[in-house]
Amino acid sequence: MRGVEFREVWREFRRADWALLLAVSIPAHLLAVYLRALRWKHLLVGMGELPTLPVFRAVAVGFMANNVFPLRMGEFIRCWLLARERGLSAAAILSTVVIERVLDTLCVIGLALGVIAFFGGEEVATWQRGVLWLSPLVVLPALAIVAVRAAPERSLAVAEWGLRPFPRGPAEWILEQLRSFADGLASLRGGSHLVWVLFHSIGIWVVVSPIPFLAGFWSLGVDFGSTERTLAAGWMTLTAVGVAVALPSAPGFFGLYHTACRLVLERFGLPAETSVAIGTLCHVVFWVTLTALGAWMLRGQRTRLSELERAS
Repeated sequence: MRGVEFREVWREFRRADWALLLAVSIPAHLLAVYLRALRWKHLLVGMGELPTLPVFRAVAVGFMANNVFPLRMGEFIRCWLLARERGLSAAAILSTVVIERVLDTLCVIGLALGVIAFFGGEEVATWQRGVLWLSPLVVLPALAIVAVRAAPERSLAVAEWGLRPFPRGPAEWILEQLRSFADGLASLRGGSHLVWVLFHSIGIWVVVSPIPFLAGFWSLGVDFGSTERTLAAGWMTLTAVGVAVALPSAPGFFGLYHTACRLVLERFGLPAETSVAIGTLCHVVFWVTLTALGAWMLRGQRTRLSELERAS
């Protein structure tokens, strides 16, 4: 918020078309959660044919938990919730979540590279260095997943060697979780499931997730000069927010979400006040929609928020 004139931000809020913002953004957020549930279901196929509803419910509660607990605890809570409901290993489920995060990082990098390659311009060229810095975040986890999937026993032997300095009890517990993690990776299947995982990933990041940011632009009547620049702004804002919310943060990504929007949109020529207003409008709809959805799903399971707190 440094250097931002709050009176101007408030003026932007007052002139925003809230009906348009809500009518476009809320269905997009719900569709994104549904697509994530479908993708996760394909990653979980080795653990049995799971119904879509429990997986969707776990994803929705996980998003809500990210909004009310710090440090992205929702990723662990959704594993715990699905494992409890379906009688599965939470550590094995967590292995599929790690794969999800690697896929999402790949999509963020690919989307950023695509915008840089096809749209060019000073607005996006400055992100090339950031994309290069992001590469190790996807390469190293991907190599680790491949190693564990290809040679689980050897990987576990390396882990056991590395845990020798630790006390026996905690070391054995960590190895037990790593074995379950390796079992979860071993259950992954290729073929049509891999195709669907890629299809849903593209749908999430290229098609559905940019829509709330475009709705933010439209609600304030922002004109970027052309459809191409509007799409580029939407995609680059999405990639910046995707990176920002992966960092340790307060519950609900307050601050990081808004900073990412400002960093991108100021480079597209918008004033700081308009950039912050768009980030705030998009964040409010995101936070309220996904928190309400998760709370509704949690109520249907007769599970209290205090249970999630203990699980986290």
